[in-house]
Amino acid sequence: MRIYTKTGDGGETGLFDGTRVSKSDARVDAYGDVDELNGWLGLVRASPLPAALAPRVNEMLAKIQRDLFAVGAQLADPRHKIAARVDKALLFEADITALEHWIDEMEAPLPPLRRFLLPGGSVPGAMLHVARTVCRRAERRIVSLVEHEKDAVEPAVIVYINRLSDLLFTLARAVNHAGGTPETEW
Repeated sequence: MRIYTKTGDGGETGLFDGTRVSKSDARVDAYGDVDELNGWLGLVRASPLPAALAPRVNEMLAKIQRDLFAVGAQLADPRHKIAARVDKALLFEADITALEHWIDEMEAPLPPLRRFLLPGGSVPGAMLHVARTVCRRAERRIVSLVEHEKDAVEPAVIVYINRLSDLLFTLARAVNHAGGTPETEW
């Protein structure tokens, strides 16, 4: 399989159902933001995390990266043609519940949040804050897509992305806390 196909040289790309669309299409924007988010999570995983949290955070982020491929696949599938047997391209209620459990787990040792926080802290903490903002952008793009195309994605996708941004904020705080990096309140 070649990396370059030359089929996108005119500013178009193909969706899963074979439809050709502009690279500025709302679906392409949405899955592009999800792809960017996935890249940021890869960068976090490649950075030095506090030893006490590194294995757990890496485990969570690896699972999330796989889930984000499922989100991207759904966004690139306007006619819902992904075979039902391809479970790895689906999100389930359990995936959302896992995010909620991880938020609770990571938040438990943190000092209570009393004010807004300036994004930053340690390098991996700051990268998680960037990932959170990219996640919020992806959420806005997905919601916009659904507003224009009712059944654009399964409703679980929006819930998952919303919950993920909460987890990324919590992970940024947890990584900074575990590394002894103070948070800067606004």
